[in-house]
Amino acid sequence: MSKVFVNIGLSLDGYMAPEGMAMENPGYKNWGAKWGALMGWLLNQQYMRQNLKLGPGGETGPVNDLVRSTTERIGANIMGKRMFDQGERAWPEEAPFHTPV
Repeated sequence: MSKVFVNIGLSLDGYMAPEGMAMENPGYKNWGAKWGALMGWLLNQQYMRQNLKLGPGGETGPVNDLVRSTTERIGANIMGKRMFDQGERAWPEEAPFHTPV
């Protein structure tokens, strides 16, 4: 039997992405800045910087190790319609995840 785990960025007040946000309007409800504030800790980890090809540097230690072990056990990504549709336009040739979708 396969195992499924959920890994999602969600603020304590339930914020993920505002309804109506689209690539055509990246400033919608200040979505980009809010997402950056919510996920900034992750983008500062050395493993994530390497994985996303953001350049050298980043924090090491227990949080970085947790990010690495979590990411390395992903066998496939399940995406919602909004993430998939917008990702198709925004992601580079080599998408930032390295598993089947």
